[in-house]
Amino acid sequence: MILNNVLILDNGAHCAKVGYSAKEPKIVPNCIMKAKSQRRRFIGNQVDECSDASGLFYILPFRKGYLLNFEVQKIVWDYIFSRECCRVNFSDTPLIVTEPYFNFHSIQEVMNEIFFEEYECKSLLKMNAHYFLNAGDLCNYNYRKHNPQAVCCLLVDSGYSFTHITPYFKDKKYKPGIRRIDVGGKVLTNHLKEIISYRQLHVMEETYVMNQVKEDACYVSQNFIKDMEIANNTKEKARDYVLPDFTSIRRGYVRAAGQPDEGGHQILRLNNEQFAVPEALLRPSDIGIPQMGISEAIINSVSSCAEELRPHLYNNILIVGGCARFPGLRERVQQEVRTMAPEEYDVRVTIPEDPITYAWHGGKVLSQDPEFYTYCVSKEEYEEEGHALCFERFDT
Repeated sequence: MILNNVLILDNGAHCAKVGYSAKEPKIVPNCIMKAKSQRRRFIGNQVDECSDASGLFYILPFRKGYLLNFEVQKIVWDYIFSRECCRVNFSDTPLIVTEPYFNFHSIQEVMNEIFFEEYECKSLLKMNAHYFLNAGDLCNYNYRKHNPQAVCCLLVDSGYSFTHITPYFKDKKYKPGIRRIDVGGKVLTNHLKEIISYRQLHVMEETYVMNQVKEDACYVSQNFIKDMEIANNTKEKARDYVLPDFTSIRRGYVRAAGQPDEGGHQILRLNNEQFAVPEALLRPSDIGIPQMGISEAIINSVSSCAEELRPHLYNNILIVGGCARFPGLRERVQQEVRTMAPEEYDVRVTIPEDPITYAWHGGKVLSQDPEFYTYCVSKEEYEEEGHALCFERFDT
């Protein structure tokens, strides 16, 4: 039986990707925001209604990559499932929900209770089934369905809190090969705020705007040392970022350096920070984090796997997550891994067209699997066997 009404919730630390499998997903900020100039709070996409998004104060459900503030998360979920966003009827809606790697059992238990008990409908149907798994599992599933010749996938998931490198073999992750780098989008945004605040303008409270600056202006250098020399000695790399005033400009934009400004807008002059900030993904030690970068962690992860799997892993490196959108990342990782990997192995690095919703689309593919319900736990099964069945079936 192939279904078209499965609800998929890729519950990321920065944003939730949610929607019915028959449609395209909505991207909803996974937080509550408060503005200095307005008394009301903004949940999810309500931030678009904020008249002055500078200095937004964030209340986050996630801390260091794990869901810890369930009070905030429940408010965001209530908004997501409401008529205003996705209008979910849980009485007949199967649900796929993602959770972090190595999630704590105590967190899993609370998630089970919320979805099975607080969101349940009075009329219990066998179709009211739920499936918990990692976002990486969905990415691997999506990749393998579109690349049936691939027996392995080495997933690089660079998200908000962490970057995980995970080897998969025939849809099963090899846990001893998982590597975590404590660098993600949050670290990069904070690093950019510090640089700009030190060099130009105090922006330590402008997380919302500086995150946009990072997304719009930053890129990965193909030759970091050479580009640093150019940036330090010439103006060739310099660009201007026109900051939003939330009246005529809702979102800032990049333009060539030195252009005359007739609107009296605030301008940030960006130079080496454009590529120095994303460099932390490849060289975490540059910002004081004594860990391997992405390329080195890939080599280390593959080396921990069986020798017969290594050529398949090197040939199927997939990068997803918000940080995967930095221009130049694929080429840089391809270049560095090719340099460090054994000569006899082919190296192929792929970044999908939309690396942020790739896991969600993996859930869409999974929901069309005729055996989908064999993976799920129904409300009836949960009431009979409790959390133990969830831990057994959703082994993450």
